Amino acid sequence: MRILTKAAALHALGLAVALATGGAAGPSFAQTYPTKPVTIIVPFPPAGGADTLARILAVQLGKAWKQSVLVDNRPGASGHIGANYVARAPGDGYTLIMSSTAALTKENADKFAPVALVSASPYVVAANPKLGVKNIRELVAKAKAEPNKITFGSSGDGSGSHLTAELFNQVAGVELTHVPYKGTGQAVNDLLAGTIDLMFAPSQTVSPHVKSGKLVALAATGEKRSKATPELPTIAEAGVPNYAAVGWFGLLAPASTPKALVEKLGADVNRALSDPAVEKSMLEAGAEPAHGTPASFGKFIHDELNKWESLEARTAKNKGGKS
Repeated sequence: MRILTKAAALHALGLAVALATGGAAGPSFAQTYPTKPVTIIVPFPPAGGADTLARILAVQLGKAWKQSVLVDNRPGASGHIGANYVARAPGDGYTLIMSSTAALTKENADKFAPVALVSASPYVVAANPKLGVKNIRELVAKAKAEPNKITFGSSGDGSGSHLTAELFNQVAGVELTHVPYKGTGQAVNDLLAGTIDLMFAPSQTVSPHVKSGKLVALAATGEKRSKATPELPTIAEAGVPNYAAVGWFGLLAPASTPKALVEKLGADVNRALSDPAVEKSMLEAGAEPAHGTPASFGKFIHDELNKWESLEARTAKNKGGKS
């Protein structure tokens, strides 16, 4: 996840809003949409958080729209391949992207119109049982006793799962070693195999393995306990005060999408997220449904970009630009 400067983020979101308001035909087009199948691009491999949520949402939107909603995984380059594909697509609402901040860069953020925040949920700190820790205090003690020996995986350099762990390094005063992957699914596979020790992972990707006993859940990263994993203490509760972070997933459209259509898409997604069956599926997968307007989602993105900017800069400086 490359982080925008404040000025760049403001410019990007402002331009996206400006482009999204264009098109006099927008309102009438929005009223008839959709008249053919819609595709949600997931710029990451299958089995990750974005993929899971896209498939849950696709089912409900397909029912509401009476059209097929397809999920197309286009992974690579930390989400940039899929993001660039959507950025070049027509702004007609038929090609959308389910993503996190990882797929946004200074170069492409102005090419998207925020539609709806789908989920902003804590990550779960999950460990391979071979690591021999059962809670955060034990993890901190072991990490301080063995600097750089404990490894954590992520879905890629600069991803949310990477930076939340780096924030833990900073706040807890430890040195966990980062091992980047090309997607969450690959990292989880290596975590299960014991190739890496730890992950700060979307709950929906590790919860089944915690339930089966193949992984140990140590804590959740949010400011308060999650509805999806109420049994897990927060990291702050578990012994590292002043730590909090969430992983978010949201739906975006090409920036040229007319404002009226963006608003319709946002309203339809919010209705889908309010459906009890969707909420149940998301909570079972470890994700809390979110709600809000396209404008509030745009502000959320801006705030998140600013939050992580200084951390990413410090991480790059401390590691010579490498993770």
